[in-house]
Amino acid sequence: MNTIRHGYADNDGVKIHYAETGEGPLVVMIHGFPDFWYSWREQMKGLKDDYRVVAIDQRGYNLSDKPDGVEQYDMSLLVADVVAVVRHLGADKATIVGHDWGGAVAWSVAMFAPEIVDKLVILNLPHPNGFTRAVRSNPEALEGTAYAKVFREGSADDPDVFFGLPMTPQTLAGWVTDEAARGEYIAAFERSDFTAMLNYYKQNYPDFWSDDAAGWPASPRVGVPTLLMHGLDDTALHSDGLNNPWDWVDADLTLVTVPGAGHFVQQDAAEFVTATMRGWLDARP
Repeated sequence: MNTIRHGYADNDGVKIHYAETGEGPLVVMIHGFPDFWYSWREQMKGLKDDYRVVAIDQRGYNLSDKPDGVEQYDMSLLVADVVAVVRHLGADKATIVGHDWGGAVAWSVAMFAPEIVDKLVILNLPHPNGFTRAVRSNPEALEGTAYAKVFREGSADDPDVFFGLPMTPQTLAGWVTDEAARGEYIAAFERSDFTAMLNYYKQNYPDFWSDDAAGWPASPRVGVPTLLMHGLDDTALHSDGLNNPWDWVDADLTLVTVPGAGHFVQQDAAEFVTATMRGWLDARP
């Protein structure tokens, strides 16, 4: 990682930090919750020989700005952050890669800013239409969203808001299995805004729990080659959401499931994810 370069892009006064390595076609990676750009370190190392790989800190996280107000975390602004990064880097298009909330943003970039998207890679975030269908039809999938209800209704100051624990840098980094990386995560979360993290849920996550809730509105179709990867041990994002994603993608679609890997598949199965991503990108120059 000694080849990493750091910079900032500006989106209407909000600075978005990014880490960059390599040269070649642009690949922009977007992390989820609770995470930061460093989540992609193995994929950055695996792609940098032939690709210009940029991993961002989403607003509210680590070195990016942390604007106040729930409305500052609307999906339209999260999409605009990615567009600003691509434009700042002087590119017309990029492969957009996202995980978890980064996956939701990546889907949305492909839907609402398709002019900047060359290819799309999504990790552990089914297409919103598929996710809504799964939650509406499968009680187990609905049960897996219970944490999001707590995030939508609670406060970062609540002592049990984070899966029964308070939100602290240490608890947020509890999922990190790489002992050498945990310190990096704790330091990044010390620089992050916990209220901002929950604002992603408050502003964008649909109410799946009331009788008249409809979930996410039907989403537009995606018109670029898409790689969809999913760790099957994910308990928050049920694999039923993966069914029939080709119903919403008009280009070639590759679906790869990873048994034994959980929600953070890019770290749980780092070598496999990196090799799969590299081979898929190399086949679509």
